[in-house]
Amino acid sequence: MGLENLQKAPGSTHSKKRVGRGQGSGWGKTSSRGGKGQTARTGYSEKRGFEGGQQPLQRRLPKVGFRTKFQKPYVINVEKISSIKELSEITFESIRSVHKFPATTKKIKLIGASARNLASKIKDENVSTSGK
Repeated sequence: MGLENLQKAPGSTHSKKRVGRGQGSGWGKTSSRGGKGQTARTGYSEKRGFEGGQQPLQRRLPKVGFRTKFQKPYVINVEKISSIKELSEITFESIRSVHKFPATTKKIKLIGASARNLASKIKDENVSTSGK
């Protein structure tokens, strides 16, 4: 069996409906396009989502959803968790040993009045302090 011998399965294709071939065919006169108007014209194509002038569904519903490509850091107030101040070296793992935070956390930001003083102790690029 070669490619030149392949044939379509019987009944798998249908002949194209030939419209506009006279009254007797059943598809004459307006050729299944209805009456006059925009939709009866050649080249007419309806806009995506068009509902005949009614406010389309995608404009009736409120806009929802946005996912930022920048992940916000997990914020820790060092005034409330004083055990972070007492750490000799501040890294991601040393903070995890004194404070519980979600496993999905990638970055930590330390805030509070004394957070600036801890900047010299930070030894991890995923931990930062407030810039003020």
